Amino acid sequence: MKKDLLAVSDLSKDEVLSLFELTRKLKKEPGSYSNALSGKCIGLVFEKPSNRTRVSFEIGMVQLGGYAVYLGPSELEMGKRESVKDVSCVLSRYLNGIIARTYAHEELEEMARYATVPVINGLSDKAHPCQALCDVFTVYEKFGTFKGVTLAYFGDGNNVLNSLLVAASKVGLAIRLAIPKGYEPDSAIVAKAKKFARQSGSKISLCNSTEEAARGADVLYTDVWVSMGQEKETAKRLKAFKAFQVNGRILKLAKKGCLVMHCLPAHRGQEITDEVIDSKHSIVYDQAENRLHTEKAILLRFLQ
Repeated sequence: MKKDLLAVSDLSKDEVLSLFELTRKLKKEPGSYSNALSGKCIGLVFEKPSNRTRVSFEIGMVQLGGYAVYLGPSELEMGKRESVKDVSCVLSRYLNGIIARTYAHEELEEMARYATVPVINGLSDKAHPCQALCDVFTVYEKFGTFKGVTLAYFGDGNNVLNSLLVAASKVGLAIRLAIPKGYEPDSAIVAKAKKFARQSGSKISLCNSTEEAARGADVLYTDVWVSMGQEKETAKRLKAFKAFQVNGRILKLAKKGCLVMHCLPAHRGQEITDEVIDSKHSIVYDQAENRLHTEKAILLRFLQ
């Protein structure tokens, strides 16, 4: 039976940790598994523009011996020119897997319902599992453990945070949230993450201030304040998030030697300042590189 990856919650804790071990091996031994997906092809069904997700999946597939076909919004126009069901059923006859980047998570779920090949979420309005798995792997790579490590997140309760909450809570990584009122993450996902946290020993806390979240943190994490599709809210969001910027003042409150993460693209001068993202604390490019290694592991697990 085919298996999809629409959210991190689709994976058990053991599956997440096993994925991390495979990621570590793929990064350490770049030539390993070079023919593992020989003759196989994935389709990148993208309704939104992409840098890291597209390139990492395309290159990852090539390094594993397979092929990738990019299908942008002008090629498909799902739901307009052709129904989601028809796209999913037809592509299933051509491909071994579908990487979908959609606006609506419900559309992704519909694709998975009709596709007979694995569907992997390359980003939706609700979740970004590949990014979160990469992020948590990066923390593990840097610290060698999740025990006693605290990640502080600043900004929007968006799709990235939804997935980061679940990934962190599954493996025992503590996470503090500094988020303006009205922009909290999905309450159902928070409840699910808290359930996982009770099992893993993780701790999830919504702090009252950025100072409280940053104080003694091992990792500072932020993301854009205005995501794709929210452009009409720009002025409102910039005002609401102004006090949640990751800057030098916040960096000084964190633990000495703390790490700074951002999933990119970054709006420098908004959610993060140049002095922080370009500092010795920043691991944003290590984080971006790990998208390739993590997604190669995902491809191997779901397509083999």
